[in-house]
Amino acid sequence: MPVHASPRRSGRVRRLRPATWAALLAALPLVAMTSGCAAPQLGGSPHVRVIPADSLPEPGGGDTLSDERPYLIGPFDRLTIDVFGILELSKREVQTDASGRFSFPLAGVIQAAGKTPAEVEQDLRSKLMLAHIRDPQVTVNLKETGSQFVTVEGQVRKPGLYPVVGRMTLLRAIATAEGTAEFARLDEVVVFRTVEGQKYAALFNLKAIRRGAYADPDIHANDVVVVGDSASRRLFRDVLQVVPLLTTPIVVALQNN
Repeated sequence: MPVHASPRRSGRVRRLRPATWAALLAALPLVAMTSGCAAPQLGGSPHVRVIPADSLPEPGGGDTLSDERPYLIGPFDRLTIDVFGILELSKREVQTDASGRFSFPLAGVIQAAGKTPAEVEQDLRSKLMLAHIRDPQVTVNLKETGSQFVTVEGQVRKPGLYPVVGRMTLLRAIATAEGTAEFARLDEVVVFRTVEGQKYAALFNLKAIRRGAYADPDIHANDVVVVGDSASRRLFRDVLQVVPLLTTPIVVALQNN
């Protein structure tokens, strides 16, 4: 029988795509059954499921159609409204109520929640025209947000709640919290998000983002960013054991309690 030389190994490590490691993880129970071993539980818990994606699902609201994401007004936001040429209707500050509404002279009640400032401008303009104001020029600006915040905690210099105005990314969110602490683990950054009742978590590596290995992910209102928290990272423990050189984010779906 001829003897075939074994192929030479180049020593280079092949990087796995997200779909590859997802398929690999899906095959783990089959491998375990055929070998007589128990299947590993991802993250040490049966309530965690890897999804084949390299980014968190986007929340609804139509606010991701462009890079410069428009701000959607919410409850308890403060607005500054000007009607050009009418002193009594200029430089007026209003605050939306718990339903996202506010009252304005001659226009009555305006429903602002879920709308951009430009859309509220158009609503005000239409109602002022009905009040016999000719061609009103209306400007609406956000003064202070009371509804859309992101939580940044863990090993950052200033943990807390921070408003989300316009487009915010993971690096920007951490910079808003005055950056990472001196001994922060930059490869242990977890973002938690809820989309349509489903809870998700994703593990990111700040060093990889900064060197351009993958894009700086968008952060949305109600996200929770946890920097350097080992308890959060344990959700991804078994994935990292299988694919330790993963160069993309890891995303998991969490079973709701």
